[in-house]
Amino acid sequence: MSADEARRRPPTAQQFVLGELRRAITTGRLRPGAPIRQDALAEELQVSRVPLREALKTLQGEGLVRYEAHRGYSVETLSLDDLREVYRIRELLEEEAVRRAVALLADADLDRLRAAQDDVERAADAGDVLAMATANRLFHMTLFDCAGMPRLSRLIRTLWDTTDAYRSMYYGGPANRERVVKEHRATLDALRRRDADEAVATLTVHRAHAVAELESLLS
Repeated sequence: MSADEARRRPPTAQQFVLGELRRAITTGRLRPGAPIRQDALAEELQVSRVPLREALKTLQGEGLVRYEAHRGYSVETLSLDDLREVYRIRELLEEEAVRRAVALLADADLDRLRAAQDDVERAADAGDVLAMATANRLFHMTLFDCAGMPRLSRLIRTLWDTTDAYRSMYYGGPANRERVVKEHRATLDALRRRDADEAVATLTVHRAHAVAELESLLS
């Protein structure tokens, strides 16, 4: 089977359900702490309980949902301390990735980052939270992958997964979307100049703004 044929192939029931659950969490339709009603979801998505259970197990492994005996599944919640810890660990790992990436950046990498940023800005202008979250993740992961350290990239992705449910809360405000766009532009400018210190600094501010806003929303 060719790559194009594989891309056109319909997803399995489990992949479909997994995608829909991710979408519901990322857009905030299922907010942190919200119970996941399996019967209602199976009916809404027109699937059996089997692929739904498998998708939920996958999300549980990623830290996006939790399971409690006699209560079932719900969207995972993070305390402020948990959130701060995740972002602090991200800061440490992402600095290493960015510094390594800057030393290896090619013009083609910058073109891919610019394309991802164009998608971020279009989504921000449209107020499309899901599209912005998707494009934002692509922007950052493209940069981290340029470090050529796949294990480090996987660790960073895992940390991002744990806060997916909170991203819609941050992107929901127009001022926050505008801030993200400006901070990405500053990061891109530093990357074009191969200025690792400046790129690290702009991304540190970028994360700090997100944490501060989430603290105000959750406290």
